[in-house]
Amino acid sequence: MVLKFVMAMSFLVALVKPCSIEEEITRISVREAMRSELEAKKEVDVAREEMLEMKKELAWYSLHVAAAAACRGSTPSGGSGIWANGVLAKENTRSCNDQCASTSRPNCDADVSIQGNFGKSNSYTASVGEFYNYGCETAGNTEVLFDEVKAADDGVLKGSDGVIYYRFCCCRK
Repeated sequence: MVLKFVMAMSFLVALVKPCSIEEEITRISVREAMRSELEAKKEVDVAREEMLEMKKELAWYSLHVAAAAACRGSTPSGGSGIWANGVLAKENTRSCNDQCASTSRPNCDADVSIQGNFGKSNSYTASVGEFYNYGCETAGNTEVLFDEVKAADDGVLKGSDGVIYYRFCCCRK
């Protein structure tokens, strides 16, 4: 048994090529460079994911600010009362009257549907977005794609054929 082990080791030693210290340093350097490159690729992938997440968050935030502005402009009084008025993501199957009534801001002023185009405008005559005011009484357009809560997290970035509206209820106390 010991003899077989010694013979096997002798055979393995004969297979291994002797190399100089420079060759060994080069081999180790190449291995470490490859390892560093793989780690850098992982870091870039993580940074890309974080950037996409920030892009989605900024897009949703921008849409919400636009919805608040649309509500402000759509209400007869511009919003009234001593309390801050609210904007709710609209459920596609309910009226804003019903939706507002189930909150601490029970009065509906408008049901707005808005969408904006991507990129900077280069024209004073080209539309940069569209809007509707469906009124508070009906569910209006019940297209599920217009329902932010039911939308994909990145829906605000993709749209449907480049155009997607999201709907909001404008509610006040």
